[in-house]
Amino acid sequence: MDTRKDLRDFLATRRARITPQQAGLPTYGGHRRVPGLRREEVALLAGVSVEYYTRLERGNANGVSDSVLEALARVLQLDDAERAHLYDLTRGMTAAARSRRRPARPGVRPGVQQLLDAMTVVPAFVQNARLDVPAANPLARALYADLFDDAEPGSAGRTPNHARYAFLDARATDFYPDWNRVAADIVSQLRAEVGRSPDDRELTELIGELTTRSQHFSTLWATHNVRWHTTGTKRFHHPVVGDLTLAYEGMALTADRGQTLITFTAEPGSPSQQALAFLASWATSPTQRAAQDRANEDHTT
Repeated sequence: MDTRKDLRDFLATRRARITPQQAGLPTYGGHRRVPGLRREEVALLAGVSVEYYTRLERGNANGVSDSVLEALARVLQLDDAERAHLYDLTRGMTAAARSRRRPARPGVRPGVQQLLDAMTVVPAFVQNARLDVPAANPLARALYADLFDDAEPGSAGRTPNHARYAFLDARATDFYPDWNRVAADIVSQLRAEVGRSPDDRELTELIGELTTRSQHFSTLWATHNVRWHTTGTKRFHHPVVGDLTLAYEGMALTADRGQTLITFTAEPGSPSQQALAFLASWATSPTQRAAQDRANEDHTT
């Protein structure tokens, strides 16, 4: 990944969305050539020279101080995720910062797998920062049946990945009633991870694959939007049990860099809870259990 280009485009897109009125600047009418703030306006509000800010927006962040980054975060009205992304982009340019990063664990620890197996009434899976799913319990496999299915020839044994499924599997648009929102969330998560891990070869390959194979992904990728997704609700249209609305929680596994435990629950007494209970019984049926065992063998060999 080209971190300098990412910094340049991130600052430019954040600047373009802030109007002079939002920034508290006086307006005098007339036509403006840019949709948002001008570079000189950002520099004025941040308390730096135009030359200094222009150098930053060209991707040169050598020696930039925390005080300047905080001023830019304030002027550009960045949220917590965007602010962290700005720091990642500027600090990740140095070789020393990159050398300190520990490689992510490829699988899950036995203790984490035991935890998943013990969670029998809620779908639960582990997801890494590339949105791979290295481990899941039976109910999660039943909920995301298509994700864990080998949808493409030659993909057997490849770790399931939410981004590939959402953008490259035609079934995803039926599975996610709010596909546009899901797609935007996925891209914003990957964009944030690129800022944290620009040297991740597998991440670079994933972004390249999605960019070349999905115009939707390419369009969303160009927005440079970043977000954190640790809690919320998600709607599903499951081929077996129909519609579900589930609340999700994401809990970072602090002992395993980049891994997050994701769980889903339904509102008590709701149709979604009934559907989830039926899905749990279907997931443990002999036929489905045999299919899951075969899938487990495919993804561990």
